[in-house]
Amino acid sequence: MGRIVSIGECMGELSETGAPGALNMGFAGDTLNTAWYLRRLLDAHWQIDYVTAIGSDGLSDRLIDFLNQEEIGTQYVQRLTDKTIGLYYITLKDGERSFTYWRNDSAARRLASDPARLEAALDGADIAYFSGITLAILPPADRLTLIDTLSRFAGRGGRVVFDPNLRLRLWDNVETMRGWINRAIAISDLSLPSFDDEAAHYGDRNPEATAGRFRDTGAQRVIVKNGAGEITILDRAGSLEKLAVPPAPAIVDTTAAGDSFNAGFLAAELTGATIQQSVTAGALLAGRVIGARGALVRSATEVAPT
Repeated sequence: MGRIVSIGECMGELSETGAPGALNMGFAGDTLNTAWYLRRLLDAHWQIDYVTAIGSDGLSDRLIDFLNQEEIGTQYVQRLTDKTIGLYYITLKDGERSFTYWRNDSAARRLASDPARLEAALDGADIAYFSGITLAILPPADRLTLIDTLSRFAGRGGRVVFDPNLRLRLWDNVETMRGWINRAIAISDLSLPSFDDEAAHYGDRNPEATAGRFRDTGAQRVIVKNGAGEITILDRAGSLEKLAVPPAPAIVDTTAAGDSFNAGFLAAELTGATIQQSVTAGALLAGRVIGARGALVRSATEVAPT
C-alpha cells in the first residue's frame, strides 16, 4: 500500500448558485483539490492523507466530516481552539475566476508549528505534495521547518512533488517569494510550474526557459503547464520534450485547472503510465474540470483520464 501526504490550506469556498443572492458553500484549496482528485482516481492501495491546521468550531467540524466522507485521511489535521479556517468567494467572468479572501488569521498558518507532528505525518509516506501557497501562508520560521522536514524526507528516499502556484499577494515582496520558491524547487523530485505565472514573476521567455531554470535550481523532473498550449517535459536525463494536449471542450470555470492536472498526472504515473501518457491524462482531467463550476467536479472523474 502506498501513501501520499498533501500539505496545505483548505478553506471554505463560497460561490454563486445562480439564484439571486444565493451562495453555495463547499471546501477547497489548491493542495486539497489535488488530494481530492487523487483519492477519486487511485484505488484503495493508495492512502491519501491531508496535513493542515483547523479550528475547533462548527465550520472546522464540517471540514473534518467532509474529508472523512471523501476518504481523505485526517489523522494529521491539527485542531486549534483559538482559530478557524479561512474563507474565499469566487467571482467568474468569461470563465476566468477572481477571489476575495478572508484568511489572514487562518488556522492553517500554523500547520508547520509542531515539527514532531509534521515528521510523524511524513513517516512511511511515499510522496509529499505541497505548493507555493503552502509556503506563503506560513511564518518564516515555519517555512524553514517545512522545507527542512521535506528535505529530510527526500533524503530518506521520499518523493517531494511541488507546484509553485505563485501568488504574489500572499508574499511580502517578489524577492522573498522567489527565495522560498527556489528552496522548495531544490528539494523536489518533480516540479509542476505554470508558464504564465513563471513568466510574470521570473521573466522566463518561454516554457523551455522555465524548465531549464527549475532544473538548474535542483528539480529532478519538470512539467511546465501552459494553458491550452504545448506542455514542456524535462526528464531526469535532462531531455526536453514538448507535447500537444487535447483542447478542453468548453471553459466554464478555470478554478483548479492546475490542481486537477497535477492529480491526473500523478495518478496515471503511479499506475504505470509513461510520462507522456501521464501528461495527457492530466490535461484531459483538467479539461473536464474547467468545463464545470467549482474546484471539485465529481463528474470529471467518472471517465478515467487515460
